[in-house]
Formats: sequence, C-alpha cells, structure tokens
Amino acid sequence: MKKPIINVVLLLLVGPFSEAGVQASETRMQEKYGTLPLSFEANRGQTDPRVKFLSRGPHHMLFLTSDEAVMVFMTQEPSAQGEPGMVKPEKRERATQTALRMQFAGANLQARVQGQEELPGKANYFTGNDPTKWRTNVPTYAKVRYDNLYPGIDLIYYGNQRQLEHDFVVRPDADPSSIALSIQGADTVEVDAQGDLVLHTAAGPIRLRKPVFYQEVNGIRKEIPGGYVIKDSHQVGFQVAAYDASRPLIIDPVLSYSTYLGGIGRDSGFGIAVDALGNAYVSGVTASTNFPTTPGAFQTTFGSFFVTKLDPTGSAFVYSTYLGGMSLDEFSGLAVDAAGNAYVTGNTDSSNFPTTLGAFQTAIGGFVDAFVTKLNPSGSALVYSTFLGGSGFDEGLGIAVDAAGNAYVTGLTLSTDFPTTAEAFQPASVGSDDVFVTKLNPTGSALVYSTYLGGGGTDDVSGIAVDASGNAYLTGVTDSADFPTTLGALQTLFGGDADAFVTKLDPTGATLVYSTFLGGSGFDDGLGIAVDASGNAYLTGVSDSTDFPTTLGAFQTASGGGGGDTFVTKLNPAGTALVYSTYLGGSSNLDEGFGIAVDAAGNAHVMGLTFSTDFPTTAEAFQSNSGGFIDAFVTKLDPTGSALLYSTYLGGSGSDQGRGIALDAAGNVYVTGFTDSTDFPISAGALQTFFGGGADAFVVKFATSVTRATTTDLASSATPSVFGQPVILTATVSPVASAGTRPTGTVNFLDGATLLGTGTLNEGSPDTASFETSVLTAGSHSLSAVYQGDANF
Repeated sequence: MKKPIINVVLLLLVGPFSEAGVQASETRMQEKYGTLPLSFEANRGQTDPRVKFLSRGPHHMLFLTSDEAVMVFMTQEPSAQGEPGMVKPEKRERATQTALRMQFAGANLQARVQGQEELPGKANYFTGNDPTKWRTNVPTYAKVRYDNLYPGIDLIYYGNQRQLEHDFVVRPDADPSSIALSIQGADTVEVDAQGDLVLHTAAGPIRLRKPVFYQEVNGIRKEIPGGYVIKDSHQVGFQVAAYDASRPLIIDPVLSYSTYLGGIGRDSGFGIAVDALGNAYVSGVTASTNFPTTPGAFQTTFGSFFVTKLDPTGSAFVYSTYLGGMSLDEFSGLAVDAAGNAYVTGNTDSSNFPTTLGAFQTAIGGFVDAFVTKLNPSGSALVYSTFLGGSGFDEGLGIAVDAAGNAYVTGLTLSTDFPTTAEAFQPASVGSDDVFVTKLNPTGSALVYSTYLGGGGTDDVSGIAVDASGNAYLTGVTDSADFPTTLGALQTLFGGDADAFVTKLDPTGATLVYSTFLGGSGFDDGLGIAVDASGNAYLTGVSDSTDFPTTLGAFQTASGGGGGDTFVTKLNPAGTALVYSTYLGGSSNLDEGFGIAVDAAGNAHVMGLTFSTDFPTTAEAFQSNSGGFIDAFVTKLDPTGSALLYSTYLGGSGSDQGRGIALDAAGNVYVTGFTDSTDFPISAGALQTFFGGGADAFVVKFATSVTRATTTDLASSATPSVFGQPVILTATVSPVASAGTRPTGTVNFLDGATLLGTGTLNEGSPDTASFETSVLTAGSHSLSAVYQGDANF
C-alpha cells in the first residue's frame, strides 16, 4: 500500500492560514516556498538619477534619494470585459497613482546611502527600443542604510513579511528629537487614538503604525514609551520617554497600506511555467519606475510587464526582468524551453517597445500589435524581440515552444494584412475577427509559417500546445458556421450559439491534420489545451449546453446546471473520436476551466473557478468546502476520465479565480490566478501574508503525489510445494476503493528480506503479477509480495 502524500505550497499574496489534516492523507504547508524577501535595487540608470535605491512592494513603488523617501501607490481601473473568449480591442486598463513624499527635514544631505546584504537575484530592464538605455544584472539588497542621516542617527530600510519597515538607530548621546519628516502628498496628517500616524491621501489613508522604541540590555529587549508628535501640519517627529542615553535606541515604525485597492499586479494575463530543474516562471504587470515629480494623485497606464524566475525552493528569485515601451503593454502567454529561455507574448501599442536587431518586425504595424520576446536563462538579455502584426489590432494570446526553439504564437487579429506565408493554410482573412497562428524560427528573424484561421464570423483563441513532431494544437471559441473543419473530424457541423474548436496544424502550417467543432446547442468555449506524447489532445473550458458531447463511463455525463459547467475532453490523435469527455461542476452556478496540463501517466490536471458550493472534491482535498462567493479549483482526472484522483477548492471568503497551471518533472503542480479574499489560505512565512486590497495575484505549488491505496494478496501454485519443483507465485493487486482506473507497474516477490524477482501486472479482472522460482530450499519460508505502485496507486 502506498500512502497518499500531499504537500501544498502557496506563494504570493494573502493571509493567514492554519493547517488541517484530511482523511487518508497528509496535508501541510511547505513554509519555505514563497518566503521571498522585499528587495531593494541599486539605481543603475533604470530611473531618475536622484534615486539611490528603489523597491517594489505588493502595491507600491519606493524611491530612496539622498533627502527623501517617495512612495507611489497604484489603484487599478479595469475597463469592461467582453464575453469569455471573445476578446475586444477596447480591453485596456488605466491606473491612478498617488505619490507620497517623506522628506528628511534638516538631515545631512551628504549621508552615505548603501545597500546591505546583497541578494542572489538580479533585475533586468528592457525599456524602450534604445539598447543603450537597457540595464541588466542590477544588484538587489535586503536592506538600505543611511549612515549619520542626523547627528548620531542612522536610518535602515528593510522588508518584513513584504511590509516595508524602517528603523532609526539612535546611537548613545544622540538626540531622537532631531528627526523630522516633512510629508507631501497627504491632504491631512494626524495621530489617531491608537497612536498610528494616518496620512490622508486622494487614494485613501496610509498608516504608519505606532512606532516601537526599544533598547537591548544584556540581550533583553526593553521597550521605551514613545510615539509620533506632529511638529506642524505636515511635519512629524518622535517623542520618547526617558531612557538610558548611554545605550543605542531603536525606533521602529511599520508602514501599512492594506486599505489600497488594486495594485501593481494584474488580475488577467497572469502566466506560469516551470522548467526541468523546478524553477518557476511567473509573469504579470507592474508599476513603472518613472520617478514622480510632484506629490499627490495622477493618472497613468500600467507600466512594464515582468517575468520573474523563482528558484525551486521558492525562497529566492533568480531574476526579475521588466519589459515595455512608453505606452501600454499587455502580457498574455508564457513558455519555457529545455535550456531555460523564457518566451512571452501579448500586445502593445508602444511604438518603442524593445526589439532586437535582425528581428522579424522591428516597427509597430498599426493600432496595436502582438509581440514575441525571448529571454535568455538569466533574464539579462533579449535573445530576440519582435512585433507581430498588420495595420489593425493584433493580440498575442498564447505561446508554445518546441525542442528546436521554434516559437508557436497564436492570437486574435483584426488586420487584413497580418503577415502570412505563401504556403499557409489560410493566407487571407475571412471574417472581422480571425485567429492567427505563427511559427517563428529560433532566432526570431523569420516566419517558418504564419496563417489566419477562421470563418466569416468571430473567432477567438485561448490556448496553444505543440507536440514532439511540431504539430500545433489550438482551442478557442467561434460563432462562424463556416469555421474550417476536416473530413471525418469529430464534429464537422456548428452546434449552437458558439462552439469550442480544436484544430491540429501540421509542422509546415499548410495543412490541417484535423479541425473540429466541439459543442452542443448552447455556448461552448475552449479555454485551455495540452497534448500528451501520443498526440492525444486534452481540452478544458466552459459549456452551458445540456447536450455537450460526453462519453459513456465518464466522471460526469450530465450538466450540473447553473450558468455552465467546466468540461474536460480528451480527443484521439486523429481528431475523429473522443477518448473521453466529461462535465466537471456543481449544481449551484458557473464552473469554468481555464488551464489544463497532462502528466506522463496521462492524468489531466485542470485549474479554474467555481461558484458552486457542491463542486466535486475528493477525500484528500486540501480544501473540501467552498470558501466564499467564487473559489478556484484544482482537479486531477485519471487517464480514462472516469474518476477524480484529486479535486479541491482553493480560496477564501471572497472571489478567487484560477487561471493558469503547469507541471514540473517531479509531478508538482503550480497554479496561478487572482483573489480578493482577505483570508485566502497561505502558509506562514509566505511572500506576502496580508491582503493588499482589490485583486491580488496568487501562485500556489501543490507538491503532490496523490495515490490511491491498494491491497496485495499472494498465492502459490502448490501448498505445500515439492522441493526441486518450480513454484509459481501470483500476486493480486486491488484498489481499496473504486478508483476508475487500474493499477499498473510491478510487484516484488520476497523470501523474507531477499528479493526473489519481479513480476509485471497484467491488466485484467483482477490485476495479477506472477513469478516462477525454483531456488527455494527445503523448509519453511516467509514469502511476501510488495506492489511498487504507479502514478495513481
């Protein structure tokens, strides 16, 4: 019997959580994953020269100059979104930023400002299309220290659980009353009844918690009474009771900005990938490094997007690389190759988006273009970066990469002159909104192929995968009755309001290996796709059709009702038949699958969102009950599609939505999405243990080996046996509970502790393995059989 073990690791963003056990499994939080420190970058030209160091918090930018600390807070203003899968060109975002300046009044402007405790991670900036302004391998530090900022007083900035803290270190005989902070950007400044300093700004109140004053005496921390004092309407200092002036005094305020809505992370286009070594790559959008020239609120678009590479422990970042131009850049897809190069796609209306010499398209083609960027393994160089588009609106929505380093990009185009190749399957646009599929060579200098894909209506794509032969698999949604399909495909006729589609394009981009609708009489949208080594395609998405195609024996053959269910479908390599197809959902409301990945055993891992309070979960679930209004879910479906090997809610009391999923070579599952729950479950010591407001991104690592229990019975061909005659030992391996799939693998046969040999399970009813031996000596023997397990048992 193999015991199920589930290790759950949650990175980034909200708090607090207590451990809970579940029947027949072990569930715990891996405390070290996601304990990234708040870091401070040295200014190497990535921002205004007055800035010595800068830091990115969950919802702020901090700029440290010789005479002030400037904090910029951001509130996101999302625009209306279209129907799922039907992406509209007007989908843009702006933000309100509020700049708060804390000047060190009367300070020593010649104070030495230095980074302390250098961290292993580096920052890289590719901003604009002038390579002389790019900055790479920028060092990061855990602390920044101002030496002798006031006579005998040092100032140290550092992070604690992703909250920004700063200590004034008052050396013996120095005067703490000389410290004065002049506040600009706040309408009013007050000390409240709890002793907190409250700065009222246009975006909301910012609090500096009541400071702690203490001295170390013989290794014991002794607190001294004290607090803030308002020196005038916008100048603040400290008052402290009598203390031992012969010893150093520490003044420790804590900044809280949890009242802010939104943040520098974004709730859409958040991507995740994992390389062969277990490094995780995450992407999103962050605030600009533009140094504010005036205090108070101002309008801006979101700044650069970023790619951050985390080490396998999740406790340190390898790099954070920022890319973008002068306008708005949106990220939609992320992939990683075997060498650790990261590939990203999205769209930009920045004419100075960073491109590289010799890239396929170095100038923007129209209103908005797709882009494709390849980063080297250290994140410190652009292997290539190119626009991809015509004279209209073009948006990259998904990306995959093959073993040779060719990038496969798909997205939406409204351009009638999108770049295509001569032998492309569909060289010209047919409808107003078409899908494009483009294969770029490894250097990003040429198109291997590029084609439109669509009919006379609206066609949109959500996912792309590629197999070892270079076939590209796509899924999305179409309302085009004439969307291209192939003879003999699973479903050649349009089913309803809108259908999902699945298309397999050959390595040349000239021929459809197959193309099929997938849907019933309602709305069906393909949102995620994966492919296994045999060429089976795995799809997930959402369907409100009560007649969505399902298969006999599938886990859930009927719709659960409500606003629509997730579907999970496995299509054979020829695209002619369903291996399995199932609904996945509860009866309460909408359930929607956004991401899917497949492991080596053929298990499908699905990530999405659910409104249902009765979404199907398993006994080993990390969270068996709904936490709130909307929850994320993570589900593992067996290779036959008939049983859930693992299924769990993931969320707090608010809205939690899963958007992306990836697997590493060890079978660990990484999922990402966003949450507005103040009680989203996280581990102690995670990257951010408090909710930042609005919608925060999350990244979760399920270090999981979820296996079903089995029993093994042993029988011999003769009891007793005759010395010198062969004995056939037969082991029968049976699941303890119905699992929908059968045990596979091997059984070890032992004489005491000595291995006699190994037998392979023959699939049958029951499942048996046999081994013949003639080496047993006369006498009594204690024989046993031990099943070695597989991915599911």
